Amino acid sequence: MKTINHLTWKRSDHYELYRKLDFPYLNVTANVNINRLFAWSKENQFSLFSTIAYLTSRAANSIPELCLRIRGEQVVEHSIVHPSFTVLTDEETFGFATIQYTPDFLQFNQNVLDGIEATKKNPTIHDDPGRDDLIFLTTMTWVSFTQISHPVPLNPPDSFPRITWGKFFDQGDQRLMPLSLFANHALVDGLHVGKFFEIVQNSMDNPDGFLSSSTG
Repeated sequence: MKTINHLTWKRSDHYELYRKLDFPYLNVTANVNINRLFAWSKENQFSLFSTIAYLTSRAANSIPELCLRIRGEQVVEHSIVHPSFTVLTDEETFGFATIQYTPDFLQFNQNVLDGIEATKKNPTIHDDPGRDDLIFLTTMTWVSFTQISHPVPLNPPDSFPRITWGKFFDQGDQRLMPLSLFANHALVDGLHVGKFFEIVQNSMDNPDGFLSSSTG
């Protein structure tokens, strides 16, 4: 982790502009093509959730702006950010599972399975106090949504990116899935959102290249 030097930071003016807004968040939803990822997940017997959680977490970790966090009057950049995702419980409520991000997909998948099991046994909706090296993942698999919003703090706003995906659907010969990225505009611009979607789509189009190397 490093602290950003505001005197030399290229985003200082943009940061100061957007951080003063009552609602400084941006939210973009787009359909991604999961044809190849869906087939790969089924063939290799991995859950679609694990593969999507891995590829979106990997994409977030590859974009420095999505690893920035606001701490009071400071901005810090984490070298790694870790996913915290929602887990549906048997009582139809949910808890949060926070797991370690690793670039090794097999280990990441095991972390997901362990996180789900632990959260189902002891669900909690509280994150570790003071921890900000997280990205929040959630699913809305009942709806092929075209936009989604999140309950977020406004005073002060937080800086956790929120990644959501919904119910996939077939359109012609494509299997599409809505994917949303919600972030603080004081740290993240449309360019970075575009890079995120580009990286995610590229990896979904080439699951063998991004997942198979870890599965042997």
